[in-house]
Amino acid sequence: MSASIPFDAAQGERAVPASRIAVAETTGTAARAGAWVVLLGIVVTTVGTSWDIQWHTDVGPDTFFTLPHLFLYSGSAISGFASLAVVLLTTSAQRAGREAPRAGGTPIRVFGGTLTAPIGYMVSGAGAALFLLYGLFDLEWHSIYGFDAVLNTPSHVALFLSIATTMIGSIIVFSAHRDELWGRVGLVFATVLMISYAPIPADGLNNLRLPVDAMVAATVLFAPMLLIMGALVLGRAGSALAIGVAMSVTQGLLWWFSPWAAHVYASAVGLPLRDSLLPLPPSFPSIMPMFLIVAAVAVEGMFALARARNLDPHRTVLATGVVAGVILGVGLPLQTILTDPVAQITASMFTVIAVLGIPFGLVAGFFGGRFAAVLRTLVSRETL
Repeated sequence: MSASIPFDAAQGERAVPASRIAVAETTGTAARAGAWVVLLGIVVTTVGTSWDIQWHTDVGPDTFFTLPHLFLYSGSAISGFASLAVVLLTTSAQRAGREAPRAGGTPIRVFGGTLTAPIGYMVSGAGAALFLLYGLFDLEWHSIYGFDAVLNTPSHVALFLSIATTMIGSIIVFSAHRDELWGRVGLVFATVLMISYAPIPADGLNNLRLPVDAMVAATVLFAPMLLIMGALVLGRAGSALAIGVAMSVTQGLLWWFSPWAAHVYASAVGLPLRDSLLPLPPSFPSIMPMFLIVAAVAVEGMFALARARNLDPHRTVLATGVVAGVILGVGLPLQTILTDPVAQITASMFTVIAVLGIPFGLVAGFFGGRFAAVLRTLVSRETL
């Protein structure tokens, strides 16, 4: 039966007010499929991004119409069409007076009530639409300037922000189904992809004179925040560790795939690799936090200690953020030293990044707890 449908005693049957829509208590096949297809699109886009960045590093020449770009845009199209399908399904149910599928959070009215969209799919669909729109901007940029070999052009930053928006929508969708196994599994991987991608738009700030790389600073902020948020939303012992393990697996796969795909594609289209290529680690996987699994173990320990001693959860989450932030602040330059034979990490730079983990960790703990509290309120009930 549907949830929270008022009973009309005069007619002896349940009546649905015109201003509300009943939502099924159980999750249908279409809702599960929509969530996984959105995540599939994000995976395709992530693979395309890693491939494209490696292509810029190892080969160089680039146009709008390349195979890595095809992955980028097709991934967003997959997520966008899946989001649109769920929105249309919900809207159709609302207009017909039927129960809408339990899918992606509370349905809300948009465009003056024309559409009834589950909030998660509204966000993921908006991100995908913006990505395709900014794709025209990127096409124009390439038409004017030809190929480019940097991430922080205006068109690229806009595209990365759009991808991040779709990823946020995916997290919302799976958070709304955290009471089901498939929702928890999806949330783990959606969080991992968001951790991987969140620092990339910050590269636009590297056009300014900053004491540290903006992407490194963004990783120190976003990685612990999203790790804590995901663990709190899942609300089970071992959740942070599951995110850490999934990150290690994802990083390992992309570490192998990115250079292999770039070199095979270059050979297929008859382009040589750059002269005097240095033995550098793969570009995109090497900025993913390798020590996130260490931070995940620390988060599990902090949460277990808080449960055992009945500590104040607000203070616990702040302290956990600082611990995770310091681990990643030390881990990021350390992984560069371990994986990049030509890296030049000075002692002062190492110290700055490590110390940055304290204030950024506090911010990460605060917002990680707040975002988790919001996501845990997501239920598919009725439109407001």
